Amino acid sequence: QVNLVESGGGLVQAGGSLRLSCAASGRTFSTYSMGWFRQAPGKEREFVAGVSWNGGGLYYSDSVKGRFTISRDIAENAVYLQMNSLKPEDTAIYYCAADRFPYQTLWSTSSIGYWGQGTQVTVSS
Repeated sequence: QVNLVESGGGLVQAGGSLRLSCAASGRTFSTYSMGWFRQAPGKEREFVAGVSWNGGGLYYSDSVKGRFTISRDIAENAVYLQMNSLKPEDTAIYYCAADRFPYQTLWSTSSIGYWGQGTQVTVSS
């Protein structure tokens, strides 16, 4: 059984930082692009950041560019999201995700084959 398990969420004041971690088990994702999505109350799930299957490409939504950094550890089968300069509008449930098929880099929710259970990030003003 494939599992993506997020950790590191919590409550932080505006301007603060958090680091999210995603540990994958059940299969290796070394040939899969992985990333993070988020969903705020009443809104659709949106792409936040992604790293291509070969690690050569890093992708960010405009809203987090310059503040968030995604990284992955192939050996640990893990992906991370360092979030700095957090804003109240970053408040959401953050989901770890992996593409449905290997060797592709697509960042729509329909292209995702694996989801974590989500971790809550709350940024107070």
